Order: sequence, then structure tokens, then C-alpha cells
Amino acid sequence: MSDVERIADIDLIKRILPHRYPFLLVDKVVDIDGFNKATGLKNITFNEPQFQGHFPATPIMPGIMIVEAMAQTAAVMVGVGLNLADKDMLIYFMAIDNCKFRRKVTPGDQLIMNLNTLRGKPGGKVWKFYGEASVDGEMAAQAEFSAMMDLNNTEV
Repeated sequence: MSDVERIADIDLIKRILPHRYPFLLVDKVVDIDGFNKATGLKNITFNEPQFQGHFPATPIMPGIMIVEAMAQTAAVMVGVGLNLADKDMLIYFMAIDNCKFRRKVTPGDQLIMNLNTLRGKPGGKVWKFYGEASVDGEMAAQAEFSAMMDLNNTEV
């Protein structure tokens, strides 16, 4: 795997994921190690729409959005490995297990998401991942989750 394939910038992420603003929650994916692991980055900014209501006086990124950001990172990792850019893939959550939130994530933070594949293989429909999200080296959230990859919007 070349260095180019070890990194997914925002342009490649948008070619793999169907998500768009305001629900595209990963800015870059680095250190992609095949289907094994990857690290996603999300810069948290005050102008994101969730902070209008969660909570205006004390903006905090909703926990489920942190889990979604981890899932998007995992989907990019698999998408890079399977060369799924421009292939019209949708991804569906199937389960979220052992999810814990440890720290608030607020505007100005950079969320670092480390993902590991627990189960899944090229050609397989269902994948399971373990993710940890941190800010400044401090654990913010962790979870195991399963997802189904749906290529061309027909269950693969």
C-alpha cells in the first residue's frame, strides 16, 4: 500500500461516503493499515449546527455524533481498502455495544478516532469495529459497533 492509500483527505472521503454537511463528521483519515486499523480526525468548530441546541451556553458535541464520527472513519478505511470511491455505497449501523463516554468534546477540540476491525473481510457484508475517540490524549468515548456495507444501494 502506498503512502497515498494510507491517507484519505476530504475529497476522497466525500467520494467514499454518502454523507454531506452537516452530517459528514470526519475531516481526514490517516494511518490506514489495510482493513486492520485507521485514525480519523474531526476538528470541532462552534459554527456546527448541533451547538445551537446542545447546548447554546455550554456547547458539547452529542455522544452519538462522536460514535457516528468513529463509524464514518471505519467506513472510509474499508472504502479505501476496497477501492469504493465513486461506487455509491451506503453504510447502516447494525449494533452499538459497550459504548462509554468519558470526556466532553467542545468547540476548539480535535477529535482523534482510532479504529480497529474486529470482524470483516473483503466481500463481506457485515463488519465489526472497536473505536476510541480522544482529545489531547484523553479518552472521550469508546464503543464497539457493527455495520453493513450496501454497495449501489442494494444489500451486498
